[in-house]
Amino acid sequence: MKQDNLKTTLLEFLDKAPAHVGARKSFEGLRTENRHKRIENFTHTIWEELEHLRIAQEDILRYMLIPDWKSPKWPEGYWPQEKENITNEDWEKSLNGFFSDLNEFQDFITNSAIELTDKIPHTKNHSYLREILLIIDHNAYHLGKIVEMRKALKNW
Repeated sequence: MKQDNLKTTLLEFLDKAPAHVGARKSFEGLRTENRHKRIENFTHTIWEELEHLRIAQEDILRYMLIPDWKSPKWPEGYWPQEKENITNEDWEKSLNGFFSDLNEFQDFITNSAIELTDKIPHTKNHSYLREILLIIDHNAYHLGKIVEMRKALKNW
């Protein structure tokens, strides 16, 4: 597959998600009161899932770009502390951070100087492509959970 075709395909799966609901659609129309509701049979709230997505995505992005990046402690560093209630500021910070890093991933993918199959210089054997596929897979999993939670809340 040509590099340009690969990049186009990755961008499609990163944002538009042709096999499932995309990132932006996952949050459209979510009522404020449902952001932090505890739902039976779900471990986390929608905000906790979003914040986990933000933390993990930022970690993978920074790992690719910053040689001395320090990842959060596994697993507790990848999940927010439980909150009884979240503010609009909490929500906007998480949502904006998630989409800002998603946009940065997209910019990275379209960078013509980057060969996606190259090894990341400061890693033992991870390629840029591996990390991009990791974030696509991780985001799809948790965005699917958010959609299921919204359906359980009758907010889909």
